[in-house]
Amino acid sequence: MPSGLKNSRQPATTQWSILGCGALGGVFASLLTQSGQSTRVLLREHHQSTLHPGFDFTSLEGHVQLLNIERGFASKPGKIKRLLVMTKASQVVAALVPLVGKLDAGVPIILLHNGMGIAEQVVAMFPHNPVIAGVTSHGAMQLGHFVFRHTGKGETWLGPVNEAARAHAALADELALALGQAGWDEQILQRQWQKLAINCAINPLTALHKLKNGELAGPRFADALQQVCVEVADVMSAQGIVTTAEELLRRVMTVVELTADNYSSMCQDMELGRETEIEAITGFLLAKAAEHGIAVPVNQGLYQAVKEKSQTA
Repeated sequence: MPSGLKNSRQPATTQWSILGCGALGGVFASLLTQSGQSTRVLLREHHQSTLHPGFDFTSLEGHVQLLNIERGFASKPGKIKRLLVMTKASQVVAALVPLVGKLDAGVPIILLHNGMGIAEQVVAMFPHNPVIAGVTSHGAMQLGHFVFRHTGKGETWLGPVNEAARAHAALADELALALGQAGWDEQILQRQWQKLAINCAINPLTALHKLKNGELAGPRFADALQQVCVEVADVMSAQGIVTTAEELLRRVMTVVELTADNYSSMCQDMELGRETEIEAITGFLLAKAAEHGIAVPVNQGLYQAVKEKSQTA
């Protein structure tokens, strides 16, 4: 049949809708588009008067390309088949509010943000949707209005937050076509905690001292990094997640080395006077530590310092 022939030559691809077009959202939208996958970004209303003709994207290799990526707005989202949420942790819930009641049951919601404690709120908001948590170590920078640079290739992992999400492991394979690697892990909670440990170690120190990640490799920060990892390992163990401070420190130093020329997202946010993700990162750790009666003085000190510096910035 003619329609069958047409579909066999041009297989239909399900569109990615990306909510959040900061540095990482812009890079992921660009990489998905370059891989041939249908992609659009959902923007906030204030972007209506400032639309740019295209995404100015610089790849890891330094190739610059102007990409035509469909734009939409969260207030009028149209038909969403799969939703990739890439806002800052503190903005996730507010960004999703306009979509309550507008997503079909069964549409997967993938959360890719730093920190923890948000997914449970999203499950409560969307009880009929699969909710998937993700962690990624890709590096990204936003250099201007819809100007993005991919600054580091990393790993990306997805996993189920609720039972309905278990049927969507194939989403990781589709992301892998764009990212080079993406995997599905039924035990995503362990990877989230490992990422939290890395963020607790790298983000506050680089933000407070205005450093590139690689500058943490020197002896000046060795004690602080080690103590952060000891404290996070204590809390993880109390949460029933098997780890050691040595393993966490090894992961931290690997990321420091791989992203040596990058500025952490918290460093970028603080430099630009934007709200940081300290609440979802170190704040989450402090809350869990308090539940278990565990002292985490180094993380507490870093949390306070970031909060104070953010208020005076």
